[in-house]
Amino acid sequence: MPKAYSGDLRERVIEAVETGASRREAAERFEVSVSSAVKWLQRWRDRKSAAPKPRGGSISPLEEFATEILALVAEQSDLTLVETVAALRKRRIKTSRSSLWRFLDRHNITFKTYGPPRLQGVYAGDLISLRQRIRPVGRTLAKMEIRASRSS
Repeated sequence: MPKAYSGDLRERVIEAVETGASRREAAERFEVSVSSAVKWLQRWRDRKSAAPKPRGGSISPLEEFATEILALVAEQSDLTLVETVAALRKRRIKTSRSSLWRFLDRHNITFKTYGPPRLQGVYAGDLISLRQRIRPVGRTLAKMEIRASRSS
């Protein structure tokens, strides 16, 4: 999306109209569309503000339950993403894998893939969702153990 026009330009258009120019004349003089000049003047008369409206930045519905979700992750850090969604649904928090993934990513909780010893002989492609484990960002003892077992 293109950027909003500067507040300075908006104020100059408003000032030109208030000093006697028509909206069309002011729009032509400052090389903006007539509809923009009209909207800026309406906004100025209604709210006494020439600032652009806020853009983007929607808030996830999961943010309302942030403390509960983060507490669950802290208590049971070995749950998979699917298991975490199921646990949250039992607590009557509606969510999906993708929205939970984005929520945890915003809170710097990453998903790392680990191969538990009991699953090493099974075809890994079938177990991708089972092998995703929730871990806080940074080095953990489990990472070092896995690296050591892979190198030997």
